[in-house]
Amino acid sequence: MPSTLRIGELSRRTGVNPALLRAWERRYGLIEPERTAGGFRLYSERDERRVRSMVENIAAGLAAAEAARLALDDTAEASSPSVATTAPERELLAALLAFDESAAHAALDRLLADYSRETVLVAHVLPVLHDLGRGWADGEVSVAQEHFASGLLRGRLLGLARGWDRGTGPRAILGCPPGELHDLGLIAFGLLLRELGWRITMVGADTPLETLRSAVVALRPEAVVLAATAEERFVDAATEIGGLADVSTVAIGGAGATETAAAETGVRALSRDPVRAAAQLSRL
Repeated sequence: MPSTLRIGELSRRTGVNPALLRAWERRYGLIEPERTAGGFRLYSERDERRVRSMVENIAAGLAAAEAARLALDDTAEASSPSVATTAPERELLAALLAFDESAAHAALDRLLADYSRETVLVAHVLPVLHDLGRGWADGEVSVAQEHFASGLLRGRLLGLARGWDRGTGPRAILGCPPGELHDLGLIAFGLLLRELGWRITMVGADTPLETLRSAVVALRPEAVVLAATAEERFVDAATEIGGLADVSTVAIGGAGATETAAAETGVRALSRDPVRAAAQLSRL
């Protein structure tokens, strides 16, 4: 099928930043553009299908390398030699599981030097977090390993978040409902929002909703986003979450942001893909 899309149009159709598209092209051979005589890349509808499949696979919780392999399989290209077999996130994951703080920081430093912040978050850090969670659930990752890894990654992400409340853009308050202790994904989401020009106020994990409402009344943010890994965190606080919609635009995110949770709370559920979620919030 002839190539007809410039990278901007491919980005618009799929919701994936052009920098991330180019990273997936380099690392996984996910898309195979043709070049015009002037050097412009042109992408086909097959490329668009692969990108959409990649996004869906990552949203389903797969690591980036596996998501790319499946996307290539879906288009009968599974034998492509350009698919990465030793992804950088594997080095990071190995260092974290070995309690090797220096190696983990070095791996993150290399990623941040080579890729944009958005690419590092979406294609590397979030897949590592997923692998840690899956390993813990399967009994292959100990509580000590999970706590060490989460603490190190949380510290690095908060370092990147320094000053994210400054500027003149719209403000978002980010937090987790009562009982939810995992806020790493929410911090990553906040960093992606910041890339879109938002100012971020982070109230963190396990936030009492009456105190959150006070913050919303005081700051008058354009949006409030609550994240949770389990549906019941939202359902148990449905009345309070729905009440926040009286004073701001409210959305829920994370694995717990199911259709049931959205119906119970009466607020919008964002995509599990953080890039799409950030774009969705910006359009609300």
